Amino acid sequence: MSVSRRALLATAAGAVAVGASAVPAAEAADRQPAGATLRTLRAAADYAVEKVRAVAPGVTGFPVGTRFEKWTYSRNGDWVGGFGPGTLWMAWLHSKDDSFRAWALDSARDLAPRQYDTSTHDLGFLFSPSWVTAWRLTGDDMWRAGAIRAADSLIQRYNPRGRFIRAWGALTDRANAGRVIIDTMMNLDLLVFASRQTGDTTYLDIAVQHAKTAQRFFPRPDGSTPHVYDFDPDTGAPIGPNTVQGYSPASCWSRGQAWGIYGFTTMYRRTGDKEFRDTARKLADFAIGALTPDHVPVWDYRAPQQPYDIKDASAGAVMACGLLDLHAATGRHTYREAALRLLTALAETCLTTNSARADAVVARCTRNRPPEDGIEISLPYADYYLLEGILRVLRPEDVDRAIDLSQPR
Repeated sequence: MSVSRRALLATAAGAVAVGASAVPAAEAADRQPAGATLRTLRAAADYAVEKVRAVAPGVTGFPVGTRFEKWTYSRNGDWVGGFGPGTLWMAWLHSKDDSFRAWALDSARDLAPRQYDTSTHDLGFLFSPSWVTAWRLTGDDMWRAGAIRAADSLIQRYNPRGRFIRAWGALTDRANAGRVIIDTMMNLDLLVFASRQTGDTTYLDIAVQHAKTAQRFFPRPDGSTPHVYDFDPDTGAPIGPNTVQGYSPASCWSRGQAWGIYGFTTMYRRTGDKEFRDTARKLADFAIGALTPDHVPVWDYRAPQQPYDIKDASAGAVMACGLLDLHAATGRHTYREAALRLLTALAETCLTTNSARADAVVARCTRNRPPEDGIEISLPYADYYLLEGILRVLRPEDVDRAIDLSQPR
């Protein structure tokens, strides 16, 4: 790393829970896009807030996806439970209506049992947009302590021989013991948070080692990535690429590519390691080049029917956030311009504005194409990342308070 662990932890130790960091200079320099784009994004954010306001009182669990345009729910949150509270926090930042704040806190409390869940890598998805954001916006130490306990559970999934965090299965499950997926890049920030808050570099070391392993094995020479990479869990030796949600081990699942862009950029921001930034750029350049003229990603950039295949708006929302982050990290305006095109396309062609019965904000999402699980539905992470992306443009200081957009020093 190009910054010491001491410097990294010291930087965080001086931050206050509420509004701790400064908005990146590159992002602040071009805060406002063209008038028409700005109006489109504001209208989309307003629509999202009003939709969430209308639906929130009737929510009975954690939304996991829609069936006939109505949310279906998980009682324990599955892997997506953090996005419900996260969306409510984004709605609060945009509207300043304290109803959203109350709903966000109530929803997040229901994730409390998952602090101790060692059976999944998804604890960052569960606790970063919910409990970490709650701590940053309220200063209540209960949320901070719970997020650290979740990080304690996550590091138990680390394999020191292969230097990776296993994705799926209980710790006793041999079948998935060597399986690594690109999505895990998004869960590493929970470990960085725990290191910053406790001063214990164990969490940070594991996050960095996993990111370096992913950096070594996932990106292909052209910047595309597989969904899965398998390792021998006993020796740590690489076996090869694979997939669960992509078309094939040689294809490029678009949401996974977006997780990689956002995740590697985040690891650059947290550590200052320029190799993470350069990896994010490589992945971003491939994904931007693979977009169709409508700027809504197909579900897999290398599926046989692309560019005319099923779309995944959630991949576009995640990618837009990652590209805005990457612009702030590099100062390269092409990333911001691509992000604005993605957000505008989602706002103009993927919202549920034409449906009176829809519970969600974003339509045209694909959960898992190979088994035909969730085609042309809505997904909670699409709603969350659309709002995060739009508010990164409209209200960067507020988003910074919620999720910390600070750059390496």
